[in-house]
Formats: sequence, structure tokens, C-alpha cells
Amino acid sequence: MASFGPPGPARVAIIGAGGIADQARMPALRSLGDRVTVVAALDTDPARLSDFVARHAIPAARTDLGELLELDKPDLVHLCTPPAAHAPDAIRCLEAGAWVLVEKPPARSLAEYDRMTAAEGSSGPYASVVFQHRFGSAGLRLARLAHAGTLGKPLVAQCVTAWYRGHDYYTVPWRGRWETEGGGPTMGHGIHQMDLLLAVLGEWAEVRAMTGTLDRAVETEDVSAAVVRFTSGAIATVLNSVLSPREESYVRFDFAEASVELRHLYGYSDADWTFTPAPHAADDAKLAAAWNAEGPDIRSSHAAQLPHLIDAWEQRRRPPLSGAEGRATLELITAIYRSAATGLPVRREDLGRQDPFYYRLDGK
Repeated sequence: MASFGPPGPARVAIIGAGGIADQARMPALRSLGDRVTVVAALDTDPARLSDFVARHAIPAARTDLGELLELDKPDLVHLCTPPAAHAPDAIRCLEAGAWVLVEKPPARSLAEYDRMTAAEGSSGPYASVVFQHRFGSAGLRLARLAHAGTLGKPLVAQCVTAWYRGHDYYTVPWRGRWETEGGGPTMGHGIHQMDLLLAVLGEWAEVRAMTGTLDRAVETEDVSAAVVRFTSGAIATVLNSVLSPREESYVRFDFAEASVELRHLYGYSDADWTFTPAPHAADDAKLAAAWNAEGPDIRSSHAAQLPHLIDAWEQRRRPPLSGAEGRATLELITAIYRSAATGLPVRREDLGRQDPFYYRLDGK
């Protein structure tokens, strides 16, 4: 069984040696310096695995997860695999005593996610989800100001993930299928923006939604639209698309005292945000000072989230975006699919174990 906490760096294993591991996870791990050491990588493609471990100087190349867990004894396993593998692999890692960081979506359903978290220990190991957009400096600041009430009551929000994925994108066999991907762009693309929405506005109360398969040869949708009422009373619109030639990620929050907007594509810095005090605001300068608080400009990225996870591992406490916090965006996604399929509004209490959408997002 893997050890927990200091002394020494966290022993890390990478499962899946594809693009996300190569372009995002390894640079993020390198940014942590001697706080981590990558001890092994696993992939089902021997040539890709051999190239990956050679380029990143990883000592062990494995093709069997059980062997990796037994021989390399990782403290933390990064799952960079297709969605269908997330829950079963996470459960095996947790049962072996390793913490888990899983790429989005964390699971194909709430049922899978709950089985995964049931394998956690009462004081670890834990499984957490890669939702890097809430960890940029401006995103963290906005959530802090919103929760403190500094910006006044939250009123209106917009959350747009307007991306483009051509027909060739879906030639990968597991994409666009309920059984293997779990859902469409609502599940696999807009999930990051929706997590940022929830980080700022908190719990939702009701969802009304539509989905469509307009132009891509997929089982799932290629566009979805929803109206979400939050427990605070705020109302948000949420759009997810892979049909948009001019790609953009956009979120807007209108509070009683200010509007805050973000335009970016796959990651943001402080410069991508716009802050506008309300015309009636009693103290524009104070609001602006709160928004422009000095500090490092941290770009939303895997490298921004990872230190929070390693901090938690070193301190032996539950990490961000594990447990209920990691489940929240999947709940919202499930509500969107359920509402679109049934034509009915969905409330949080509708998503229990008695509901077929708890087990599959097509409700079957």
C-alpha cells in the first residue's frame, strides 16, 4: 500500500500516455519541482508508451495496472484515459491506497462517480477531478468576492462554451457514444465552464434544457442549451456547442453591484476578465480595488490546480474537487440531459438512485 504525506516527494504514476498527459500533465508535474517524482507510466500502445517514458525520463513503463500498483507503489495516480476507464481504474487505485486525479468527465454517470468515491478511505486516499478553470487567480478571486457578498446579490449569468470539432474528431471510436463517452459536448467540453459557474454561484435548484444533434454523426448531442435557477435565486443560461467556427469560451456574472466577464478559449489570465461596477454603486473605487487586488497572475491550467492537490496530500486532508465538490458539475450535467430528454424541469431531488438518468445520461 502506498504511503501518505511527507517525508519525501509524492510518487506519481501516469495512466494513459496520450496528448493530455504529454501536453498538460507532465508540464504541470514538472512545475512542482522536487515535490513530486514520476515513477511510472502505463499505456496499452507499446510504441506510444516507449516514446513517452523515453522523452520524459520515466523509470518504469507498464502495460498492466495491477503490476504498476504493486511494483511502483504510487502515492498519486493521474488518469488520462477515455471516460469509460475512469471509474474502474480509479477504484482499483484507491483500493491499493493511491490518491487519484482523474481527467474530465470524472465518470459517465452519477452511479459510477458514487462507486468511485465509495472506494475512498475516511481519511484518504481520495479521488479528485481536473477542473482547472476555477484555479486561475481571477477565478479564485471572483468566487471569494461572490461568497463574501462584496459584489452584492448574484442576479444573472451566462455560460457559453462555443467550440468547433469537425467530423473527423468523431472518427475516434469512443467519442460521441453514450456507452463509451457518457455524453456529448455538455459532458466532455462545457464541463469546465460549468464548474467555474458553480464555483461562483454555488448550488443550483432547477434546470430546463434542450439538446440537439444538428450536424455531427454521433449518438449524443452536438449542442445543448439550458436555463438554470440557483438556490440564491440567480438565473443562468448555459450553452454548449461543438458546431461554432469562431470558437470562444465566455462567462458573465451580473451582481447587484458589478458585472464580471471572461472571454477566452482554453485557458485565461487576469487580462481576459472585464470588471464593470454598477452605475449606482456607492463606492466604485472600493469595488475596483477589491477586484484588482494585487497578487500573482495565475493562468487557469493544470499547473494552477495541481499544487492544491499536492498541498492536500502532504497535509493528509481532502483535496479540492473531490467528493461532493467534484460531483456537483456532473449533477448539473445529468439534470441538463434529463430535462432535455423528458421535456420537464429537473430539481436536485429528482436525481436519486430511483432515476434512470442516475445510471446513464441517456436515461436507458
